[in-house]
Amino acid sequence: MSQILTIADLKDLARRRVPRMFFDYADSGAWTESTYRANEEDFAKIKFRQRVLVDMSNRSLESTMIGEKVAMPVALAPTGLTGMQHADGEMLAAQAAEEFGVPFTLSTMSICSIEDVASVTKKPFWFQLYVLRDKDFVLNLIDRAKAAKCSALVLTLDLQILGQRHKDVRNGLSAPPKMTLANIADIAIRPRWWMGMAGTKRRTFRNIVGHAKGVGDVASLSSWTTEQFDPHLSWKDVAWIKERWGGKLILKGILDKEDALMAAKTGADAIIVSNHGGRQLDGASSSIMALEEIADAVGDTIEVHMDGGIRSGQDVLKALCLGAKGTYIGRPFLYGLGALGKEGVTKALEIIRKEMDITLALCGKRLVTDMGKDQLRR
Repeated sequence: MSQILTIADLKDLARRRVPRMFFDYADSGAWTESTYRANEEDFAKIKFRQRVLVDMSNRSLESTMIGEKVAMPVALAPTGLTGMQHADGEMLAAQAAEEFGVPFTLSTMSICSIEDVASVTKKPFWFQLYVLRDKDFVLNLIDRAKAAKCSALVLTLDLQILGQRHKDVRNGLSAPPKMTLANIADIAIRPRWWMGMAGTKRRTFRNIVGHAKGVGDVASLSSWTTEQFDPHLSWKDVAWIKERWGGKLILKGILDKEDALMAAKTGADAIIVSNHGGRQLDGASSSIMALEEIADAVGDTIEVHMDGGIRSGQDVLKALCLGAKGTYIGRPFLYGLGALGKEGVTKALEIIRKEMDITLALCGKRLVTDMGKDQLRR
């Protein structure tokens, strides 16, 4: 553990320990992956102003996201198939986030169910919702999240049609994995992974199997999911979802100022500037390059969050300087989970916290909430 200093170190270890099918799922983008790469690369173009002879004592990274206190303005993003990076992955990540003092967001397409995560946590977590064609199932998902006392619903807007990720097609991605000769060989050389998976019953999409009509096993799940993403989803759907939910609502997938202005009119509590980790529209803007214009346009009327490409605490601070009130990490915590389980998720958070704290000091600030455009070299 003492040699793991960066998120990249966790990524390298995860690559060795997680079967290629699932590592590639977490680490891929759509088509040419140009937007996936830009999400990371565009952070490097943003430079801080270094300040000296400023009192750097009593620093604090504490903040709030949608009114909830957070140890730092970083949440764990909703990621599909998290429980295939490591056995019981969503449960372990939720526990790590809770102990660290940051929000955890459970994906609709999780391996561990809403109820599984609720059974091992004490504080409310957030739930991410996909609007599918089966509206009875969607209503049931919302009700299950309410029953689990989730404190926010994150509605994803940018997956009406599924973008193609070539690695997933080539690997024949499935949960659990198809036992082809290539997959058996790949899994066999990763004993930590398969021994963990052998010891859990959570190996498929447990929010769906047994809850959706006609989906009682893996075979029926595959055909159901391919038909379920709803191309008819529109702004009018936000109203009935908000009414059914009745709690704090976050809209995820905003990448354009006009859409941000529309989102601000819905009465939602926050938006997430996001391009789905570069996994949907290849060739779209990076999240960090879209953030400032959106935050300037709607930041006074709705809370603005951001995800996509964050690989360090410095990236978090750059997003805050450009108008984000909170940020989300997906791949960094997945790398930690795949590398070391719950301990790895905690390690990812610790790395980001340390990088934020040191950078905050060297920028001449003591409170993370004081970071703004004046701390950037323009």
